[in-house]
Parts: sequence; C-alpha cells; structure tokens
Amino acid sequence: MLLILISWFYIIFLTINLGVLLDKLAQLKNTNFIIYSILGLFTTTILASIWAIFGRINIEFHVFLLFLNILLFFNFKKKVLVIYKSFYTDLQSLQFSLKILLSTIVVLIIAQCATVPYLIDNESYYIQTIKWINEYGFVKGLVNLHLFFGQVSGWHVTQSALNFSFLYSNFNDLSGFCLLLGTIFSIQKLNQYYKNQEINNLIIGLLPLYTVFFFQFISAPSPDIPVYIFSFVLFYYFLENLKKATIEGFNLILILTLFILYIKSTAISLVLIPIILFIINFRLLSKNIGKTIGLSLTILILFVTKNMIICGVPFFPTKMFEAIKMDYAVPKSIQYFYSDQLNYYGYFVDMNQYNSMTATDLFLRWLSLPKMNGLFNKISVLLVLIVPFFIYKFQNKKGFWIIYTLMLVQLITLFLTSPQYRFLLNYIFFFLTFSLACLIQNKKTITFLLYFSLIPTLIVLFIPINLNRFSNNKFMLEVSTFDFNNIIYPYKNTKNNTVFRSIHLGNLIYNSPVDENFFWSNGNGDLPCVNKEQINYFEKYFHIIPQMRTTNLKDGFYAKTISDE
Repeated sequence: MLLILISWFYIIFLTINLGVLLDKLAQLKNTNFIIYSILGLFTTTILASIWAIFGRINIEFHVFLLFLNILLFFNFKKKVLVIYKSFYTDLQSLQFSLKILLSTIVVLIIAQCATVPYLIDNESYYIQTIKWINEYGFVKGLVNLHLFFGQVSGWHVTQSALNFSFLYSNFNDLSGFCLLLGTIFSIQKLNQYYKNQEINNLIIGLLPLYTVFFFQFISAPSPDIPVYIFSFVLFYYFLENLKKATIEGFNLILILTLFILYIKSTAISLVLIPIILFIINFRLLSKNIGKTIGLSLTILILFVTKNMIICGVPFFPTKMFEAIKMDYAVPKSIQYFYSDQLNYYGYFVDMNQYNSMTATDLFLRWLSLPKMNGLFNKISVLLVLIVPFFIYKFQNKKGFWIIYTLMLVQLITLFLTSPQYRFLLNYIFFFLTFSLACLIQNKKTITFLLYFSLIPTLIVLFIPINLNRFSNNKFMLEVSTFDFNNIIYPYKNTKNNTVFRSIHLGNLIYNSPVDENFFWSNGNGDLPCVNKEQINYFEKYFHIIPQMRTTNLKDGFYAKTISDE
C-alpha cells in the first residue's frame, strides 16, 4: 500500500505539470485539479505512444519525462502552486460527512490495488502487453504471437509509462489511480450539489455507489475503468456545455472523447458527442476547427500507426480496410476467426448455433443468459424502456435525450459486433444514477446511500467470496482480498505461480506455461511467452505458426504457412 501511495504522489506531480502544458496548448482555461491530472495522463499517453514507435518505454523514457516535468514545473511554477493550493482549499471546503467518505474510499482503493490481481485478462495479455512495451516498444507483427496482443490499449501504453518497471516490478495499478481521480471529482461535484441543487452535480456525485463493482478491476490495468470514469466526466461536461457552449469546454470534451477512444475503441458511440456539439454550435466552434482537426488527426494517426506496427492492419479485428496491410499482417483467416469468435462469445454460442439462429433467437438468447451477463443485459433493456419516461417527466432536456440516443447507438453497434455488457456499462451506470437522482434528492438520504454502499465494498475487500453464482467464467470464481502483508509492498502483478518451459519451434524459442488449463494464458513469463496449446491449435486448424522476422525480437514476428504434412 505504502509503495503504491508513494508512486501515486509522483504520478500526480507528473500529470499536473503535463496537464498544465496541455491546458495552455489547447487553451482550456481549466480550474479543476482532477481535470489537470486527466489531461496529464492523456499527454503522457501521447508521448509514450510516439516513443514506443521507435523504442522501449523504460528508464530512458522516464529520464526524458522527469526532465520535461522539471522544466514544466519551474516554467509554470506559480500556476502549478496555485492549482495545488486551490485543490487543498476544495478538500477543506468539503462537508464533514463527505471528507470521511472520501478518506475511507481512498484508503480502500489503495488497499484493493495492493491485493492479488483478479482479472483473467491480466493473465492472458495485460502483463505481457505492458512487458513488451517496456522492453521493446511497439513490435511488428506481435499479434502473430498471441491474438490478444492486437488489442493493445492506449491505457496499457499509459501503464507502461507509469509502472516504473526499471525500479520495481509490482506496480500494476493505474486503473486504481483512475478510480481515485473519479472518486475525488464526484465528491467535489456532490459537495457543489449540496450548495446549488444542480442535477448534473448529483448524477456524477453518485458515482461512488459503484465502488464495489469497480474494485474487481483496479488491481490490474483494466481499460474498462478509465472508460467508465472518463465517460461520467465527459457526460458531465457535455451537459454543462450544451447549455452554454464555449470553445474551452468543447476542447476539453474533444480531448476526453479522444482519450476514451484511444483507450478502448469499442466506446465508438462517444465520438458523436463532440460532433453533435460542434454541429449545434457551428458558428462559434468553427473558429477553432484547426485545433479540432489537428488533435483528432494526431490520435487517429497514432491509433492506426500502433495497429499497423503490431497487427499489420489499420484496424483490428475488424474486416474493414483489408487492402491496407503490411507483409507481416495477421492472416485473414485468423483475423476472421477472431472477429467471429468475439461475436459468438457475446451470445455464448458456437459457430453452428450462431448460424442457425435468427436475430430474434439471438436477442432472446442474449437476454436470457445466466448470472452476471444476463443481469446486466436485462438492466440495459429495462433502461432502454424506462429512461425516456424519467427524462420526459423529470429532466426533459436535450442533453439527456442525446445521451440516451447514444446508448441506443452503442447497443445496436454491439449487437452487430460483440454484445458484451461491459461495453455498455458506462451508459448503464450513467442512467442508473440519473434515474436515482430523479427520485432521491434529499441530502441525508444520499449520504446514507453512499455510506451504505461501502459495506459490500468492505466485505469484498476482506472476506473471500466465491463468484460461481454470479459469473459464467470458471477462471473468475474468487475475488482477491486484502492481505496485511501488503501494507507496504503490493502483491506481484500476477495471481499465479506459473512454471514455464522453453519450446523451440522453427526459428522461434518461446516460453509456455506448464500445467495451465486456460487456453489464452500467458502470465508473467519471460518474453516471448505464449501458451503451447494456442500454437498447436492454430498450427492444426489453420496450418500457421509464428516465426521471428529476424534474429532480433524487436523486429517482430510473421505468420508462416506450413504444409498439411
């Protein structure tokens, strides 16, 4: 815990300085401490992404980042100190009940981050993706080694830049830092609601109600957490700017949107927010169109460049833009296989079942899925039905109708690709809190609900719970709990004590986990690392094996077609 806290203080120092730089460049005129830190995370991500194109994110990058931050601090010293003082004043102005609530949640977040990483995705590709970036940067054709490496998220680039791998190997908790920022921002807005009764402040102020859910993601660098947190912030500023748009507000909304999309492209419906705002306020915002286009193109170019290097195609695993590819691109047959599997997975069916079912059959199958999947699927349909009533009766404003429409767009998009509930949770959480805010606006009741929500959080943190009745995934049956041995040092970045063996295949020597029954598992093995079962599967059914392009791992991999023999 203590080491995590120290690292977060340093991350705050870095992100505030870089946030001030971006604020100046984009002329945002921001006054909120948390927004400065988010802007700093965005700037760090851009810098690290550019660096990773040419080399590893390691000690040399941190020397550059530290030197840059020292220059920025002394250049903007007066402004930076004002930001810290203003933040301290904001915390001091919180009502006593909110101070206790915030302090409690902060301690619990740090404690959860020090626990055993729970997410199975951490074992399949988070650890290895970040390790590849730390040791080599973006590697050509890396997706040919493991399909999940094609999902390199902007958040994993950020984590690679802020995990200090050259000093310590157990920092794996940037999502926890993100939740910390979101919690502070929401408590600030709730404190404002108690003063001005603005419904937008209440909606985001209720974000801590979901802390128990978020806790299952923050001991690993899950890209889902920043999508959920930043979406709330984005919705808040969108609603505020729809009343009275400003160039500064629009620029902030654009940055938040681009950051979310660079983290997780499945949040594609959010791109409509700045587009709609721009159209509505075209006369005002067209004066700023140069910066809008420039910033958008920067992120698009980085996104495509990252994919062209790692996957050999501009977008993965989509079937679009097939003509644009590198010689080491993932084979079309495997790309189609992976894309189709994502669709089947959303309905928990195989290919034959999927092809034999009508659209109605698939919808009913999706709606009737057991456990957590079925629960959130039913909630999403319920919200589609009841939210228009709540908007019309309680908050009949254009902004809420627009966000509701975007939820429908996102839901339709998911049905056409991969209808997994977690890709809709930012909308589900927003409209759940919106509905609650329409019904409950009493200060004492709100405070009671927020404190009461900490009870399941405490239970999950300290008492082992078997998730068999909630989850369909047999590899996610027990949540991680806090161990007092981790008060100073966090748990290592993997939950497994996996033994690896070295395997020789053509010109490739790779490490494979021994006695690992999870097909996609990698764990924390030395590079290159991939499960032998995967290699054998694609060799047997697709007649393809991964091979090194040269004798240097930095030069990456290609897919070699072998004969039937």
